[in-house]
Amino acid sequence: MHGQKRDRTLTEPEAEDSWAIVEASALTGQVKRPWELAVEPEHHEVFNRLLDDIVIQRFLAWDKQLRVSDKYLLSMVIAYFSRAGLFSWQYQRIHFFLALYLASDMEEDNQAPKQAIFSFLYGKSHIQRPLFHKLRFQFIRSMHWKTWVSRAECEEIQAYDPEHWAWGRDRTIIS
Repeated sequence: MHGQKRDRTLTEPEAEDSWAIVEASALTGQVKRPWELAVEPEHHEVFNRLLDDIVIQRFLAWDKQLRVSDKYLLSMVIAYFSRAGLFSWQYQRIHFFLALYLASDMEEDNQAPKQAIFSFLYGKSHIQRPLFHKLRFQFIRSMHWKTWVSRAECEEIQAYDPEHWAWGRDRTIIS
């Protein structure tokens, strides 16, 4: 080893570990992770297709107080669809509820809203819950554990189609 020089060339970081600066100001910089850049029109189309599902429509109508389906939680569903990497035709009703449950899990401290999803889907039966949690785990794993969604990303998702009725589900204006 003595007398030999180490190779000091720097390697490029892995794509999933790299960060891109989007906007910088004097004191703060807004940073976007690569997985936040992956929301495509097809993910919005999948979301819209699933919103036509009668069970999902009944669920959204049932959640009058928007405890588990406000505009930010719904935009997180689209973000999760973009990260899960499934083909658009593969997304089914259960994926919507898995993503919504995960969004609620990430954003809400109160457990009651998440339990409301179970109550709606399964009533008082607890038999399906272990399978739901197994699917939730698989869904999170398919996203490479990237479950955090920034408010800026939610707003960017909403800006894709700002007149969409789902973005009117704002719990701050409910009295």
